Amino acid sequence: MGKRIAIIQGHPSPQQKHLGHALADAYDQGAVAAGHAVRRIEVAQLDFPLLRTAEDWNEGTLPESLRGAQAAIGWADHLVMLFPLWSGTMPALFKGFLEQIARPGFAFRKNPGGGMAPALTGKSARIVVTMGMPAVWFQLFYHANGVRGLQRSILGMCGIKPVRTTYIGLVDAKGFNAGKWLAEMRELGRRGA
Repeated sequence: MGKRIAIIQGHPSPQQKHLGHALADAYDQGAVAAGHAVRRIEVAQLDFPLLRTAEDWNEGTLPESLRGAQAAIGWADHLVMLFPLWSGTMPALFKGFLEQIARPGFAFRKNPGGGMAPALTGKSARIVVTMGMPAVWFQLFYHANGVRGLQRSILGMCGIKPVRTTYIGLVDAKGFNAGKWLAEMRELGRRGA
């Protein structure tokens, strides 16, 4: 039996013509062809406010526009998150989306004695990041800090593991081989990885 996969496209542009959209489509095609069930979330198509206080996060109500996205994430066994690297990390809209989604009562359970426990255990994730710089530079010189924060401080704290990454660099370079990466995404989709 196949996996339940939620593909979360984190590019903030509502125009679906970016490399990340093509990568998400390729992953989706491979997954569906292999018998996995797929749900898609396009963050740029969602209208939601940014959280501004800890009280909003702890006690506030999830915006109606995000209920379907939260349900898809809750349904999934495996999450695939795609976004471009902006200023060394994820775009602000994608971060705002994750802050809204990963609330107590969904991503965390409140412990009776205080504190919180992860509530999304049993799920795995793949993060796919596109960037203009060489991917090896981002990993070696910048220590992939913007992505490692997502891995540890959001996904890891919610109990999601393992979390694997795919870094795709030099996307604006002449001679960039998009076909290679689309094939890689189709294969990852086929494997549900």
